Amino acid sequence: MRRVIDLQEERELIAVKRAFRNWVNRFHEDFGPETRLGDISLETLSFLARGKENGTFYLYELIMEIKNLGSGFQFNELPPKQKMAVIDQYLFLLDRIRFECMKRLGWLQAYPGEEFPLVILVTEYDRLAPGLQANIPLLREDHPDYHNFAAISTYDKEAFVRKMIPRLMRALED
Repeated sequence: MRRVIDLQEERELIAVKRAFRNWVNRFHEDFGPETRLGDISLETLSFLARGKENGTFYLYELIMEIKNLGSGFQFNELPPKQKMAVIDQYLFLLDRIRFECMKRLGWLQAYPGEEFPLVILVTEYDRLAPGLQANIPLLREDHPDYHNFAAISTYDKEAFVRKMIPRLMRALED
């Protein structure tokens, strides 16, 4: 019996394996095409959320390998337009990672994009990002600041959640 091989699908799987190769070595977890942020340990998310040390590299690596732009080590060699595109995607992923951390700490009920695998957040960035960025994470009703959050305008709610990031960083350090 002959098996039909979808070459495009095989190329994408190879790119995903390359993209997560350093992640597997560093974080000792399984990552693949269906990995969502909710599947990743809080320890790994915490490392990535801080955006320090090599955390940035691992996200650049993910984006660049999936987009066939080379390794994260080659980020500084990218042309300015491609470099800015990677940075935009990095910041988008960093937001989702931080939102997932807030959810794990019991601060958020839900956040936009949590249902998508990381690979889809990268490959479908141009299509998904505008809609996801337009939506605001939902603070849990049992959060101490929920009444303040509920009382402000939709426009101010995003700033409210973003102001929680320094507190998140302190909580992750502990």
